[in-house]
Amino acid sequence: MAEGGSRPWPTEIRLKKAERTLLVAFDDGSRFALPAEFLRVESPSAEVQGHGPGQKKLVAGKAGVGIASLEPVGNYAVRIVFDDGHDTGLFTWSYLHELGSRQADLWSAYLAALEARGLRREPRNR
Repeated sequence: MAEGGSRPWPTEIRLKKAERTLLVAFDDGSRFALPAEFLRVESPSAEVQGHGPGQKKLVAGKAGVGIASLEPVGNYAVRIVFDDGHDTGLFTWSYLHELGSRQADLWSAYLAALEARGLRREPRNR
């Protein structure tokens, strides 16, 4: 968190389409490179997170997903439009900061969950 208990505020958000990465810098000095696949499988949408605790869905087959565009939502979030058509999650600044801060653990848990269910990161039709 930023000093004084306030929430981290983004100082830079840059889409690197070719690298399929969203770069985000915050006023607390943290900087994150968030891959599109990671953002897609951790989307805050009800489609991914469910409608309550313990309802998160495991999203497989998104290894090649990209970000088509970013749409600002007020002064608190960004809607990420993925090139697979998913666009319903609003990524608040605090959620992006949380994803960046917990990226290694979340990614490891995601890979373990895929393996446990016999699922793959690669789309089926490849």
